[in-house]
Amino acid sequence: MVKEECKALLDALSRVTACYRHMVLTIGGTSDSQNLREELKKARQKAQELAVANRNKLTAVLKDKTVSKEDKAEFERLWVIFSTCMEILEIDMRRALELGQEFPLNVPKKHLIQTGMSGGTSGVAARAMSVQNMKYEAEHNIDVVDLKDLENEINQVGEMMYEMEMKVNVPQWTVEAKQDPGDELKTTISVGASSIGMISVEENKSFCDISKVLAGIIFSAVLIIAVVLAVCVVKLS
Repeated sequence: MVKEECKALLDALSRVTACYRHMVLTIGGTSDSQNLREELKKARQKAQELAVANRNKLTAVLKDKTVSKEDKAEFERLWVIFSTCMEILEIDMRRALELGQEFPLNVPKKHLIQTGMSGGTSGVAARAMSVQNMKYEAEHNIDVVDLKDLENEINQVGEMMYEMEMKVNVPQWTVEAKQDPGDELKTTISVGASSIGMISVEENKSFCDISKVLAGIIFSAVLIIAVVLAVCVVKLS
């Protein structure tokens, strides 16, 4: 169905956008490299492709007069989520441009940000973009060339967001949320607890019991030693 397709596209866009944000934060750090810049380029291009697909699907549905009131409300909610993803993507693209200009790879004497993070980021990019093996054949000055492309793509994203507002007018304050703020975090925590906590609940209980016994033994030993020392002090005095 169209609703499931829209949700799937939106979920993919959210994952790639989150991946892109994660990698943007490593620009200028100890993980920064030519491969990272290429990963950033692939991630944002993938995000833009998904954004176009999301826009086309949702625009067509929201303009359809035959859609029921309940379905329209659901598509409007998806549209608001989509618009938010686009805003986040544009912000991160601008951040990537500023950091890329501040920390160019072709200037070896430029000090990088010492974030304390190390290691590659290809694993994160591959998981988020469902790519198993990402190979890079980047040019030596990939950061210089890519910054010019990034500026153009930022303008394209801004124009697309403007066109979205002109084609479909869905004010965010008119869309009702299906759950209370923070419920998705509670759901994530409960899922993690069900997969990890429930398995070790008996172990935790037994561990707590053993800890109490050990604490009691240690306290008793300390008390006995204190009494013995007190008696010795009294006799010696």
